[in-house]
Parts: sequence; C-alpha cells; structure tokens
Amino acid sequence: MAELKPPRRVLVIVPFAMTAENLALREGQLAGLQFGPDIRFEYRAVRAGPANYASHHDFALADVANFEAGCRAQAEGFDAVCIDTMSDSGVAALRSVLSIPVFGPGKASMLTALMLGDRFSILTMASRWKPLYKKALDELGLHHKCASVRAIEVPPDNQALLSGKEDDVFPLLEAAGRKAIEEDGAEVLILGSTTMHQSHAWLQERLPVPIINPGPLSYKLAETALALGLKHSRVGYPAPMHPRLGMLQAMFDAASTHKET
Repeated sequence: MAELKPPRRVLVIVPFAMTAENLALREGQLAGLQFGPDIRFEYRAVRAGPANYASHHDFALADVANFEAGCRAQAEGFDAVCIDTMSDSGVAALRSVLSIPVFGPGKASMLTALMLGDRFSILTMASRWKPLYKKALDELGLHHKCASVRAIEVPPDNQALLSGKEDDVFPLLEAAGRKAIEEDGAEVLILGSTTMHQSHAWLQERLPVPIINPGPLSYKLAETALALGLKHSRVGYPAPMHPRLGMLQAMFDAASTHKET
C-alpha cells in the first residue's frame, strides 16, 4: 500500500497586521478555486508594517514586513510562499533566502494578461497606488502593453476590503472597466489589488474581456510550480553572504509592540 504524503503547504503572507476576522476576508480569495487534497493554503498577517501602501515610505516598510513574515517559511515546513499584494513587496528578498517557490501577483498578473490579449488595463481604487504598477512596468519593460490605469478614487480599506461597499464600488469599477476597453483599447483587465477580489465575479459577468483576479492567480501559479518542480533561479536571486535574520526578528519584536504617538 502506497504511503500517503502530507499535503503541500503554501504560506500566504498578508501585508497588514489585522484581526482573525479580517484575515478571513483575505482567505475568501480561495472561494470557487479547485485544488486537490494534497495542497493547503495558510494565511499569515505581518507582525508590523505600514498602515497603507500610499507612498514610497510605505513601500519600503512593506518590503521588510513581508520579508520578515516569510523568511523562515522553508524551515517551518512550507513548500511555497505567496505574497498577498500587487506590489510584490518582499518577493525578491524572500527568493534570496528561500529555495522554495515564491510568487507575488503583480508582475504575474501583467505577464498572464499578455497570454490572453495584446494590451491590458489595471482597475484600481486610488491614483496613489499608481507608483506600484509603474515600478512593475518599469522592471518588466511593459509600459507599451499597458493601455491605462483607471482609478475610481474611493479610499481603499485593507481591513474590511469591499464588504458593505459593494453597491457603491462595483458599478464604479464596471464603468472604469468599460472606459478602459472602449476608450483605451484594453483587451484584458487586471484588478489592481488583492483587496478588490470580492468584485471579480460581479465584474466578469458584466464586462466582455478576461479579468484577472491577482491573488487566486498567484495560488494557481504556486500549485503549478510545485507540480512541475519549478522554482526561482539561484543565479538570478543569489543567497546572502551574511544573513541577518536574527537581527530582522529582533527589529520586529520591537516593532510589534511599538505604539505610534
């Protein structure tokens, strides 16, 4: 009789400190996805980090927060890591210290969009998020493939997400999506944040192009990479010569108890 293997474990790092109740809203990204019994997703919020992702100050803190949350994932028995933010914060640093696959949804969404159409647009909550997309487009050299970034200018909520705001937000996203298609020439749309995942099914029923839901895409990429034995290049992401993970942990021990004044 064949020995049963334990399920593969994928760590999903949520980039904001939050309650278990709000963390469950993030776990809702798994709804409707089909996985075999041999893979399990476990969500973990960072211990400390920025209050939002609205400036380069926030982006720097997010890189460190996500890195700290996942830097020991391999030693903890995880088989892959997904970062729950379109900024891909911490992905490169985690790849330098982990030999298991690490995925972020930002660049992955853009590259996947180009398998489905020639040009894509990003639907986002606020213009202040645009630098996140610019960074990814700069690094990928894909500005010519991005038809537009359409922002609805509604304050994002990284805790409650879109819960209770569906009647207001969903029609605004639909209108922005139609403009991206009809005026900007988008053939594929990308939700600009994993905090927007609750709008995906509603929008996909009403808009005539594929809409990429970034978080679930990263989960499926992790599943595929594990099935095929793929992981990031050690040449592209060399291991550190002198790791300072203990120092990093000490920093976050202090940060997790720090109170802003």
